[in-house]
Amino acid sequence: MARIAGVEIPNNKRVEIGLTYVFGIGKTKSQAILEKVKVDLNKKVKDLSAEEVNRIRKHIESEEVVEGDLKKSINQDIKRLMDINCYRGRRHKLGLPVRGQRTKTNARTRKGPRGSMIKKKK
Repeated sequence: MARIAGVEIPNNKRVEIGLTYVFGIGKTKSQAILEKVKVDLNKKVKDLSAEEVNRIRKHIESEEVVEGDLKKSINQDIKRLMDINCYRGRRHKLGLPVRGQRTKTNARTRKGPRGSMIKKKK
């Protein structure tokens, strides 16, 4: 298994798909990275040479924001919204949908499980 950006890439996958296991790299970005470092998209991870893995690793470390750094910047952005008390920040604080979804029905993922029903009288 190749280890890139602290993530184990599965051997039996194509390199293009294997790179998507890294947080912050999707299929399009994966294709762009492999094109830039001149590695075949259809090659399996187990067939990569050590030199090719190093080229991919160096490119990701130097030019891409992935894993911990990306998660940290996302959390800082959300915290900034909450600090300036804008509409989106208030929705984050309250644990409600942020992007205009309805809340009368649905929104259970964001709101959590339903509260208990009022107990019936005996």
